Amino acid sequence: MEFSELIKKRRSVRAYKDKAISEKDLNKLLEMANSAPSAGNLQAYNILVVKDKEKKSLLADAAYGQRFIEHAPIVLVFVAMSSISSKRYGHRGRELYAVQDATIAAAYAQLGAINLGFSSAWVGSFDEVKVRKMFGLAQDAKPVAIIPLGYALKEPPKMPRRKLGEGIHYF
Repeated sequence: MEFSELIKKRRSVRAYKDKAISEKDLNKLLEMANSAPSAGNLQAYNILVVKDKEKKSLLADAAYGQRFIEHAPIVLVFVAMSSISSKRYGHRGRELYAVQDATIAAAYAQLGAINLGFSSAWVGSFDEVKVRKMFGLAQDAKPVAIIPLGYALKEPPKMPRRKLGEGIHYF
């Protein structure tokens, strides 16, 4: 699939078939996420791979009742590791670069999922303190995205996008 087609095909899927994702495909996806660019190549993020049914249910609770999370075969949690970026970049590394590193890796994972034939959704609305406690993460570890993965029960319609000229400014 051409990259432009891949971009256009991505949708937020919130209903999944009862079909497992193979370890082979999961590893391919994780390799894609791991290939994401990062500030200073520090790769200041961790990816939590959640398969446990109870943990997925707790993640759905932490995400304010977004129950579709627990029905996904696999859920990835992207965690910014600010202590890694802050060593080189100080405040900006702690507050921005680590978050960017984690979110770029999450975006690569979403595109990788489409490339491998399954789907995802970006979940950003969750209680980060609950997620941190659930996985025993250090205070400097900041969960930034929950990405449920699975085979779409049905393809959602394409969502409208703003016109190209509405958000682009030339100087």
